[in-house]
Amino acid sequence: MDWTGLLQTEVEDAYRATEGLLSLAEDKNLDWKPSTGQNWMTMGQLLLHITGSCGVCCKGFVTGDWGFPEGVDPSSLPPEEMLPPAEKLPSVQSVAEAKKLLAEDKKLALQMIAKAGEKDLAGKMCKAPWDATEVVLGRHLLGMIGHLALHKAQLFYYLKLQGRPLNTGHLFGMQG
Repeated sequence: MDWTGLLQTEVEDAYRATEGLLSLAEDKNLDWKPSTGQNWMTMGQLLLHITGSCGVCCKGFVTGDWGFPEGVDPSSLPPEEMLPPAEKLPSVQSVAEAKKLLAEDKKLALQMIAKAGEKDLAGKMCKAPWDATEVVLGRHLLGMIGHLALHKAQLFYYLKLQGRPLNTGHLFGMQG
């Protein structure tokens, strides 16, 4: 299996579709969230989460730098600190900010795939701070692309619930 080629293609596809959906978001809706249920992120929180859901995590797996303060072992953090409730999450201030951050995250994801190299992608075992199970590095990076794709789908439905005229083509980056 060619992990490098697979991951690069998946990154390009996931970010292209996300960029298309992001272009349909509006600043006036950054405080919007679904009206039923609980623990929903606002649109602004979701956009910020999306912009760090892949590349930043790839950096953590490839370099070991998860962005935690010096001396903090992320595996020792209580679950509510690793994944706080939605109301505690930060937000972007504008769609333009989200677009900029998403472009930076894509660049970082591609840099980390290149930095890891095929040998490590196929053979280096590592674990996530939130799961002690060791998995080959390439699979972890593929999982982070999946993480972006899941939140891209969430953005798709947020936009649909706001009345935007979307179809499945938008979800897969074939329109928009």
